[in-house]
Amino acid sequence: QVQLVESGGGLVQPGGSLRLSCTASRSIFTINTMGWYRQAPGTQRELVASVGGGGIRNVTNSVKGRFTISFDSAKNTVFLQMNSLEPEDTARYYCYARYLSNQYWGQGIQVTVSS
Repeated sequence: QVQLVESGGGLVQPGGSLRLSCTASRSIFTINTMGWYRQAPGTQRELVASVGGGGIRNVTNSVKGRFTISFDSAKNTVFLQMNSLEPEDTARYYCYARYLSNQYWGQGIQVTVSS
């Protein structure tokens, strides 16, 4: 099993930045894929960014150039750096980990972009 603990959300003005962190309970080298989904009220959960084997990273088109996913293997932590935030980025962000054949989720963290 994998437990995930998220931090770093909050309220930010348009154009601002936030960094989300997700710490796993086991070495991230043992985890197939980690990343972030987000879900705004009344919408489906969408994949934002992921990092997989070999450090291959993917970022969805709507945030490309603004969001960056990275990791610190010594801390078993994955980060989502979010710059140039827009009101449309307002959502609850969920860290996930795919380990063996199972998917695990963090509790979610709120990001609100508003003036």
